[in-house]
This record gives sequence, structure tokens and C-alpha cells, in this order.
Amino acid sequence: MSEVLEKGKKAKLAARRLTSYSEADRQEALHAIAAALLDEKQRILEANEADVSAAVESGMPESLIDRLKLTEERLLHIAEACKAVASLPNPLSSDPRSWERPNGLVISEWKVPLGVVGVIYEARPNVTVDISALALKTGNAVLLRGSSSTIHSNKQIVDVIRKAAAGAGYPEDAVQLIENTDRSLTNELFQARGLVDVLIPRGSKKLIDTVVEKSLVPVIETGAGNCHMYIDAQADVRLARTLAVDAKVQRPSVCNAIENLVIHREWAMSHLSSVINDMELHGVTVTGCETACRMDARIQPASPEDFEQEFNDLKITVKIAEDIYEALDHISTYTTNHSEAIITPDQAHADLFFERIDAAALYHNASTRFTDGEEFGYGAEVGISTQKLHARGPMGLDALTTWKYILQGNGQQKGSLPLSEEK
Repeated sequence: MSEVLEKGKKAKLAARRLTSYSEADRQEALHAIAAALLDEKQRILEANEADVSAAVESGMPESLIDRLKLTEERLLHIAEACKAVASLPNPLSSDPRSWERPNGLVISEWKVPLGVVGVIYEARPNVTVDISALALKTGNAVLLRGSSSTIHSNKQIVDVIRKAAAGAGYPEDAVQLIENTDRSLTNELFQARGLVDVLIPRGSKKLIDTVVEKSLVPVIETGAGNCHMYIDAQADVRLARTLAVDAKVQRPSVCNAIENLVIHREWAMSHLSSVINDMELHGVTVTGCETACRMDARIQPASPEDFEQEFNDLKITVKIAEDIYEALDHISTYTTNHSEAIITPDQAHADLFFERIDAAALYHNASTRFTDGEEFGYGAEVGISTQKLHARGPMGLDALTTWKYILQGNGQQKGSLPLSEEK
């Protein structure tokens, strides 16, 4: 039996059992996991160092190594996030909404787990804990498929999670990790309809597109982050420069970092050179449209693909727009519907931006770096959905639940069909 099939069946059985556990049980398990992560930090950090060393030897970009690397401080933050999820309100129905129909049927609407949540993700061991915590809090089982670059970290983390959950009386099979790194097992996961209720990809556009195109299991799409910041004609210079640097440089490897600056020509004529100075100060390579290149010789010509790329690195493109409408058209052409920002003192322009741009999160005079489950108050996130059905934006507890309806009757029937005569 393949590992996917074996662990998928265990997860399915665990999911059925989880319905009998209370909110207090789930909280106890999460607090036990948070404590165990810190108790076993040395073992986890040693495993992570093995992954980081292998990544360095393979030539992985520094920005991706930063995603992969764990430190004591990061592990403490991960454990705190786990406790934060435990303290959030119960996402499952304890007092369901109900109503009575004219025929006397009483209908109750219950919020319930999805069942088995499969997650495919790349190079971020913190995701292993975040997703496990959110799944356990919502009464779901989870089947994890991390990347080969984090296999040592993920194996240790999942081992800690499973043992801590079992020690708290919670089924350890509620958290499963596919340990075989052969890519054929990912294809098996795509076919696991009936064992896995939903599949969530987190990672590069290539990974997400592959899952969406090949999976027979329903998918919640977490899109790539080709994010833009538009600097309007009258934008405050200091504010615009500060927010552009924060949104690009503070952590360039994440999906809510900007990849494109769209700048009104009038503002750019006076202040573009200062923006390039800021970017150069932080080691950012800048490419741009023909107009941008003419305005500042340090800007390299952008290829058509540059405007479509999620760089996840210290690189950015610049587009000069004649007015807000050209800016809106450019962003609408290249957006991945993730996070977009406008810097302007003009509320009417901000409202126009909110009206015309279709994205999960829209910002006015703020960095895009806040599109995140923890920043939204969700404790953690499964991912950031850029689709429109079921969930959109940072996916917290609600995104891992669905509804079922219980109907109480006393003999209601739709028709009046005869029965056979009694003998």
C-alpha cells in the first residue's frame, strides 16, 4: 500500500473520531503541542540545520533559504501562534442557528469540519505547525505534503506534534506527513478523492497551477503574489518612499511583498530618483518600462515577463503611468488578485482604486505586508486564497469549516403515496 493511501486512510478514520472531541479537548492538545515545540527545540533546530545546509549546497537563493530557516526566536513565535489559535473562539457550532418551517420542520444550521485537509507546500516549516494547529482547532485531520528541502524539519516537527497530541488524549493520526519525497506521491495525492476532502496548495505559481490543473480532489487555490503599489500624483513623498521600501524589502521572499511599483508621471518626475536610491540602499535590482528607464539611467529595461513575475527576491519593476486610469489598467492586467496598494491623500482616488481593482486585499496608505492570517487576528493561516468561492484572502478557522443541516420532524412528507395493504 502506498504511503498516500495508507496515511490517507488513517487520516480519514481520525477525522471521523474527531467529532466526539470537545473544544476543551482541542485547546488542551494545542497547548500541549506549543509546549512540546519548545521542549524539543534543540532536536527541531538540528533537523532544520540539516535542511539549511543542503539548501546552501544546492545553490538555493538566499531569499528562499530565509523562508526555510528556523531560529529559537522563530520557533518561539511559532509556538506562541499555536497558543493563539487555541485561544480563538470555537469555530464549530455549539449553539446553531435554527428556524421552523410552515410545515413544522425545524431546521438547524451547524458549522462542522471539512474532514481531511490535504496541503501541499514548499520550503516553510512554520507552515507545518500553522496548518496543523488550524486543522486541530477546527476538528479536521490534516495530510501534509511538504517539499524535499524541508523534509528533516517537517519530520521532526510532525513527530513532536503527534506525540504531544497523543499525550493530551487527542488522536495522533489527525496529523499525517507524507515523508517519501518522490514526486509521484504528489500525483497520488491529486487522485485521493474520497480520502481527502479538500486540497490546498501553498507555494510558487507553478506549484499552484499544477495542483489546480491535475487534482481530482476539490482545490482551494492560494494564488501567487504579484503585488503592486501605486504612488499617486499628490502622494506624500516620505510616506510613499517608506511604504515602498517596507513592502519590498522587509521580507522579500513572502507572497505579500510587492513586485511592482506603479508611479504617476508627475510624482516620478520629482521623486523617482529618491525611490531608486532607497532601493539601491537595500540591494534591490530595479527594472522598468521605457519611460522609467529614460527618467533614471540606473533602471534596467524590463522584459515583458518581468511585469508578470513573483520574484520573491530583491528585485522590482517600475511602471510610469500618465494618470490613475492607466495605473488601474496596468494593475488589472498583471494582478494575481492577491494584495494591491494605493498611496494617495485623495480619498476619491482611493475609492476608485477599491472599486476597479479585483484583489483579496486592497490597501490605502499602508504596506501590503499585512495580508496575513496572524495580522488579521486569525492566529495563523492555511494560506491566502485568491479565488472567490468558499474562501478569499487569509484563510483562518472559518475557511476550514462547512455547514450541515439537521431537520427535526414529526412525520412531514412531500406527497401522499399509498402503502401496500397490511396482511
